[in-house]
Amino acid sequence: MTTYIPRIPYDVFASPAASVLLPVALGTAVGYSTRPKQTQTTYAAMKQPPLRPPPQVFGPVWTLLYGLMGYASHRAVSRSGVLGAGSADSIRALYSLQLGLNLAWMPLFFGARRPVLALADIVSLVGVNGYLTYLFFSVDEVAGWCMVPYMAWLGFATYLNAGVGYLNEWDISESTLATRKALGKTD
Repeated sequence: MTTYIPRIPYDVFASPAASVLLPVALGTAVGYSTRPKQTQTTYAAMKQPPLRPPPQVFGPVWTLLYGLMGYASHRAVSRSGVLGAGSADSIRALYSLQLGLNLAWMPLFFGARRPVLALADIVSLVGVNGYLTYLFFSVDEVAGWCMVPYMAWLGFATYLNAGVGYLNEWDISESTLATRKALGKTD
């Protein structure tokens, strides 16, 4: 099933610190590569669904969630060895896949300004993480519980992505947002 999915090296999962730092560092790098000030400007210019948090919330929340998912991956991969090498290999592959999907969302939404593609990405991310959380619970209860806040936030993020897409008629291009702002049609 996971034969063709590239994997993060086992040595990363063997170290709790490396397991936590990898997603935090990659998430931070992707966040800064999409130019945070421009991202906040874009965020402010879009029509938003109810319950949207202020943009300052996302950085700290994602840092915490990346840390939890990294620690969960360390525990799950370390403990899955007792189930056989194939189990650890599958968990590594699915975790690597979900991390790639996670890191692709921000460039799709804020970089390419493609909310439909970002929504497809995040829906895939929710599916992979639902299964991954199930696997984590099957090998280590703490690892499974570390994934629960991540799953909850992904559900909320999916709602925000779909809401922004729908309210902005699936067009968050720079020119469209500038026109809406000039006409005073943002929320």
